[in-house]
Amino acid sequence: MIPVLLLGAGVFCLWWSWWPRTGESTRTQRVDPLTRLRDLIGQAGYTSISPGQLIAICLITGAAVFVLTMAMTSVAPVSAAFAVIAGYAPLAFVRMRARRRRTVLREVWPDVVDNISSAVRAGMALPESLAQLGVRGPEELRPAFADFAHDYRATGQFNDALDRLKDRLADPVSDRLVESLRIARAVGGTDLGRLLRTLSSFLRDDARTRAELEARQSWTVNAARLALCAPWIVLALMATRGESLQAYQSSTGVAVLAIGAAVSLVAYR
Repeated sequence: MIPVLLLGAGVFCLWWSWWPRTGESTRTQRVDPLTRLRDLIGQAGYTSISPGQLIAICLITGAAVFVLTMAMTSVAPVSAAFAVIAGYAPLAFVRMRARRRRTVLREVWPDVVDNISSAVRAGMALPESLAQLGVRGPEELRPAFADFAHDYRATGQFNDALDRLKDRLADPVSDRLVESLRIARAVGGTDLGRLLRTLSSFLRDDARTRAELEARQSWTVNAARLALCAPWIVLALMATRGESLQAYQSSTGVAVLAIGAAVSLVAYR
């Protein structure tokens, strides 16, 4: 009797394994918008500015442009349109700064990895190899690694110091390097030099490929930006003649501005 029950249970388990699980669904973890904004500010190098301060700067800039444009044109819809554009300008500047800084850092990260590899081969411990980059590393990264050296000497906690270093750098390449070093230190062994050489070669190939792709698509991106700005430049030129903007006082004019803004945004995206 018992063998029959075991056979029946096995057959049931095989049958049950063919049906998909519907009880729990895998949920994609979403990043908080403030966290994304904080990372963007860190990538731009403005570590002294908080997300709340950047949002306040955007609101103040938009309000100031609205008041100024309203005083010049007396047309509220047009003033609101330029206020939105001006309010987005600080965020756009931070994005541009972060993009340029990522491009610059992408070129120096292989040298950082080579420096760490040389220090390890010379017999230095991994924390000291990172700390010496605060003196001998690339100029753009010296402050971050100097702060890492201070944190490690103050606490002696390598993982905590790495976490703070990753937050300060806020760079995708630094995330790869930090996690690789964390795993290498946790696992141990003699493959750290090989890992660093492989990572350095990978970063150089990645930087070369990205540079080629960006060079090929730069004309497309610049053309899209020009097409986005052209209608609003024309509107700004029209604002020099007040009688030309009176049509935007009506509901039809407001609808034209709203549809134009939506089409510009969707087309650019």
